[in-house]
Amino acid sequence: MRQKTSNTESDAPENLGREEKAKAGGSQTLQRGLDLLDQVIDGPIKLADLSERMGLTRSTTHRLANAMVERGFLTFLPREGYQLGPKLLQLGFLAQSQADLVQIARPHLEALAAASEDVVHLGRLDGDQALYLDKIPGRRRVEISSRIGDRHPLTSTGLGKALLMDDPEGNWRRLFDADQAAGTHPVAYDGWLERMRGYVVAGRAFDLEENEDQIRCVAAPIRDASGAIVAAISLSSAAQYMDDDRMAALSEDVRAAAHKVSADLGWTPGVKSPRRPARR
Repeated sequence: MRQKTSNTESDAPENLGREEKAKAGGSQTLQRGLDLLDQVIDGPIKLADLSERMGLTRSTTHRLANAMVERGFLTFLPREGYQLGPKLLQLGFLAQSQADLVQIARPHLEALAAASEDVVHLGRLDGDQALYLDKIPGRRRVEISSRIGDRHPLTSTGLGKALLMDDPEGNWRRLFDADQAAGTHPVAYDGWLERMRGYVVAGRAFDLEENEDQIRCVAAPIRDASGAIVAAISLSSAAQYMDDDRMAALSEDVRAAAHKVSADLGWTPGVKSPRRPARR
């Protein structure tokens, strides 16, 4: 006699098919939702325009957008359209508070140090000084006196200059005068200012043996999601390994490493915050 198959077993392939379809549908909806967020980044957008950009019918776009409004990912402004909602602001603050700059930057610092064989630093602004947060030793037998936790002048270090790139020139002068009075390597302000303006244009800064004899470095700023400078990377070595040609060649590598850390912090290339007001 033929054995009867249980309902559970006979329905298994059909149930599995339904589950797979449901998962595929859910994945598609999620992807559409993420695509929709990309479309409203630049400001309010009306339903008709949003529908056209998404390549969806107005009814489908309306249903998807309203679902995101209900969850707080979008808001709707009468006569203007949809824009990013408060939930994203909340998530952004949480992500920023959970981000560990040293941990995020470490693999990029290690890669830069390995490729160059030179010392790589990570630092941030601490009052009117540069605070060194991390240091990756190089393979060359070069002694550099910096240590994690050290504070160095902003106007005589490559890392410090990179941190100052968004500051107004009035603040540069104040810090320069204070550092010179404290005994940093004596240089003329006009020459320093001309170089600093060039660093801003190039997106990187140099230390030409200004902070430590026979030590040169290339540095670049790290930006967060708002475009503000929150830290900087520097690559340092003995002057004998850092002639002008090599510093120019390393500039792209240091900028690229800084951009990778910035991207991990939510920065989008091209986004730059307004210059900071002068500090007194």
